[in-house]
Amino acid sequence: MQPPPPLMDGPLVMALDEAIRALGRFDGAVRHLPDATLLIYSYVRKEAVLSSQIEGTQSSLTDLMRHELGAAPGVPLDDVLEVSQYVAALDHAVARMADPAGLPLCNRLLREAHRILLTGARGADKRPGEFRTSQNWIGGRRPGTAVFVPPPATEAHAAISELGVQQDPRSACMQHSLARPS
Repeated sequence: MQPPPPLMDGPLVMALDEAIRALGRFDGAVRHLPDATLLIYSYVRKEAVLSSQIEGTQSSLTDLMRHELGAAPGVPLDDVLEVSQYVAALDHAVARMADPAGLPLCNRLLREAHRILLTGARGADKRPGEFRTSQNWIGGRRPGTAVFVPPPATEAHAAISELGVQQDPRSACMQHSLARPS
């Protein structure tokens, strides 16, 4: 059973409108930077640290940058390597989307990124590059007490396919969020 589409009522439309305006302001600011790749570099690494912490990884942005510079991080190396793989997976996905002969945001690209994410990291034995086959959740000891429960494994492939970002050119907000500054 599919969840109903989001109700585009006043508050949601206003929030979407504000998000689009914020992206416009951000785009304007980025255009004045001498090198926007430095901003992207920092943002990608901060996102990698925060997302990896959901899985219990104990690595800070400083630990990651020390590792990238060849210095010893202040946490177990496995944790820093896991965050480093997150960065590699994201960089791979962005490069594939930016390449005219590459891929749009799609199941195949997500599986490629997942394979890179789990290479040599915790979870390397958990079917890298494949969709999950069991239910997972974030927070709590079981789905009933979790903070977030994604669709069941039997619906994951279809749910990801339905994102449909690459088929909907009308979503300027989504298309902008996938673009890299030039």
